[in-house]
Order: sequence, then C-alpha cells, then structure tokens
Amino acid sequence: TLFDGISAADTARRELGCTLPVPSDQRLPHGRQPRRPLRSGGPRKGQPTAPMSVSPRPAGTQRVSIVIPCLNEAAIVRQRLVALQPLRRAGHEILLVDGGSSDGTEDLARPLVDRVLSAARGRARQMNLGAREARWEVLWFLHLDAEPPAGGADAVLGAIRNGSDWGRFEVRLSGQAHLLRVVERMMSVRSRVTGIATGDQGVFVRRTLFESVGGFAEIPLMEDVDLSARLKRAARPAVVPLRIVASSRRWEQNGILRTVVQMWVLRAGFWLGVDPGRLARLYYPEQIDRL
Repeated sequence: TLFDGISAADTARRELGCTLPVPSDQRLPHGRQPRRPLRSGGPRKGQPTAPMSVSPRPAGTQRVSIVIPCLNEAAIVRQRLVALQPLRRAGHEILLVDGGSSDGTEDLARPLVDRVLSAARGRARQMNLGAREARWEVLWFLHLDAEPPAGGADAVLGAIRNGSDWGRFEVRLSGQAHLLRVVERMMSVRSRVTGIATGDQGVFVRRTLFESVGGFAEIPLMEDVDLSARLKRAARPAVVPLRIVASSRRWEQNGILRTVVQMWVLRAGFWLGVDPGRLARLYYPEQIDRL
C-alpha cells in the first residue's frame, strides 16, 4: 500500500544513514504528511542528553613515562639505568633530565634511555620539563639512586586503572642499620596519616591531574611536599605496597638521628612559610653538587 511503501523507505533511510528518494508512485498527495512513529523513549525536548562516550587516548594508561632528574651522577648513572632496561623492553619510556652535569653523565646515559633532556639546574624545573616531554598519560617520578621494585610499573598502572589519579610506594632505605628500619616505618605512617608523599617514595600521577594543579612549584627544596599537598586536595593517594629501595647515603653520612631531626625542622619551617631558598641552604650547607 501507499503507507507501507513510505514506511519501508523511511526505515531504509534511517538504517543506512542517508536520504533515499521516495518513488513517485509512493508519494503522498500534495499537502499530506505520513504519520510519524510514536517516540518509544529517549530524551524529550528540554531534557538533558547523555554525555558522549569518548574513547581514551590509545594506550594512554598501558605504558608509563618515567622521569628521572639528574646532576653529576657519572659514578652511578650507568649501573642504575642498566637495571631499568626491562622497563624499556616492556614499552615504558625513560626520560633522564640533566641539570647541567659537568662529569659526562649525559653521554653515559644516552644509550640507556629514550631521551636525554637538558634543563636549568633545579629538580622541580627538571621534572616539569620531563613531564612536558613525556609520551604517556601516566607519569612516574624516580630518583636516579632509587631502585624500583620488580613489577613496579605494572603496580602503577593497576592503581590508575582502579580509579586512583596519583599515588606512591612504600620505602626501604638501602643501609643495614636497625635504626633505618624504624625510619622507614615512620615514613610510612607519616604518609598514610597526612597524605603527603616525598620523592623517595616514587610519586606517580596522571598527566591530566599533574597539569591541572600546575606541576611542581619551581622551588629549591620541598617541591615534592608542595606537590603532594596540592594533589591530595583532588584525591587521596594510592599506596602501592611494594617497596622502592631509596638511597640512605645522606642518612649515613650525616647521622641517622641528626638527619631525622633536620627533616622535621625543615618540614616545619616549610609549613610555617619559611623561604624554600633558606631551607635549601640549611639542607645543603656545603652547597654540594647534588640535587
């Protein structure tokens, strides 16, 4: 019939997503319109529509960009980077950001990383550059003298896929002194209570969140504490139960108890508003050539 023909043409037009002409023998007389089908559901005029489903960036949360700031570490750079090569073979990216080394660190590192970047000296400035140049959505900031755990990158991605936007690892200090085990536990408890993470704890974060809070404040000390304070306003950090082995060389050189007290004093000064430059001069009294 006339209406059956129009209905069939209309159905084909909807299914194919194009306009099909209606044969002349199936057109309605002038001035008449076919009955429109009843609305079976969906939003009516004036009601909000559901948001479009947007596909994530390809492989955006399947790989990690590891950002390592560095300065004059020729003595250890090759050894540390060789240990990270399984991460590169798994497809993760390693960016070493040099702050003006004068001992050949960059040349030693270049065959063992995806990119060597150069920035003005300052750990915060170097890590910001690494984050800007990173390929992947998930950023993982590591110290060169830290040893990440086996499966660390998978743990980072697992935390992100489970809904966390940032987080940190537990820590083991590299020395053997029993008092260092106490310090480790204190670090863990402090971070769990306050939600503040430090660079030794291997902070990881979604690039989108990192950029939304402005990245690292380019201050000479406490840049990690400052970043954590801003990140935790958006979300509590995930805690990966695996342990990063952090260097205990400063603790052993300066004395464990003395270093504990110094850290407390510096953090208290930072929260009280003492200029980070002044705190840095206290932390590096001899202006040692190190980050």
